[in-house]
Amino acid sequence: MLKTVSAGFGYTALQGIAAQAAANETKEINPSGPLAAKKPHFPAKAKRVIFLCMRGGPSHMETFDPKPKLSADNGKAAKNQNSKLLGSRWKFSKHGESGIEIVDLLPETAKHADKLCILRGMHTDNENHPQALEQMHTGSFQFVRPSLGSWTLYGLGTENQNLPGFISINPLTSLGGLRYYSSAFLPAANSATLLGDANRPIRNPVIGNVSNNRLAPTGQRQQLDLLQEMNRELLDKEKDSRIEGLIQSYELAFRMQDALPKVMDVANESKSTLARYNADETFGRQCLLARRFAEAGVRFIEITHTDWDHHGFLTGGMTKNCAAIDKPIAALLEDLDNRGMLEDTLVIWGGEFGRTPDDPTTDGRGHNNKGFSMWLAGGGVKQGMAYGATDEHGYEAVEGRVHTHDLHATILHLLGLDHEKLTYKYGGRDFRLTDVHGKVVKDILA
Repeated sequence: MLKTVSAGFGYTALQGIAAQAAANETKEINPSGPLAAKKPHFPAKAKRVIFLCMRGGPSHMETFDPKPKLSADNGKAAKNQNSKLLGSRWKFSKHGESGIEIVDLLPETAKHADKLCILRGMHTDNENHPQALEQMHTGSFQFVRPSLGSWTLYGLGTENQNLPGFISINPLTSLGGLRYYSSAFLPAANSATLLGDANRPIRNPVIGNVSNNRLAPTGQRQQLDLLQEMNRELLDKEKDSRIEGLIQSYELAFRMQDALPKVMDVANESKSTLARYNADETFGRQCLLARRFAEAGVRFIEITHTDWDHHGFLTGGMTKNCAAIDKPIAALLEDLDNRGMLEDTLVIWGGEFGRTPDDPTTDGRGHNNKGFSMWLAGGGVKQGMAYGATDEHGYEAVEGRVHTHDLHATILHLLGLDHEKLTYKYGGRDFRLTDVHGKVVKDILA
């Protein structure tokens, strides 16, 4: 953790000054701090969110939106020049009492069809990855804005003051990715804690410098008391939220030294659990950690799977990616349900946009922001439901249209937050996640 002390101070002097600082400060967690748990605007259905981010734009007609007409018209002329319609390589089957059709590439996820609320009429504003990903995370692709996770943490605080309230595992850090998890103009304490990096996927993501090999906990506390005294004096002078965020991050880092390694240590999980999650692989380990973080009281957890940008290698790419996510997602839904957590945990699956029904190659699909699929589970949404539709070929949403702003408004609503009232004054006006847009999709609420 804190590893540097001003060269002008010996350890004995440091002890004395820190003791004086400690006499003026409480060691209790400040119940009114920026991350303290807060009451929602109205009774919430969901207490926490797990967002399964599929970076690259999964093909809806190869996952959750069957298109028999597209398959029948395979090889015919398409809307886009120099392209032909491309029918799906895989069959869809009906599952559960609801009879929802899901691609045969996802047999384990399909066993939980009656838990899913599939949104087949999603659409967004931009067909480029960085911009669409930024809008999915922040509501805007034109300006730096706070992340959905940051807004959630700002509105509700967190249940466990010894862990971060917003965690992103294997996050996207290239192509402007750090902006997806930023608190922007919200207090800095609402930013995400990042574990690992999607560009260098690892099985066991870690936080660097979470332990201190030079000082025992008592010495660290004395050192930190001194540093925080100086930080608070600076905060009184500057009134800068970044200083407040720094103070909070130091305190959180000190407490995390004991709490975080315990949550991330999966050694006490059974062999059968590790096998169900396929926890030896990166995405499986992420799903298991997401469940453990949720159990520990983390408010917003995001995990990432990449890459779904299948332009010229659809067959191999979809086969590989679906195999990687299928068992872990099924295990996550099963465990949340068995633990009685699914009813107040909102699970979200999807990417920044979908794919086109056509492509110049015979084994690929282009970007499509006009129509795609996502699904929600738990947290107050209807179960076993397919809502909305794209046209018969899958080009664009034509029924039950849900814009990214509408999705955000609905997520906040399920968390007990009114998206029009969750605001922060910045630059002379009140900002919100949905800007001047967004409608709660009431048809999918349980």
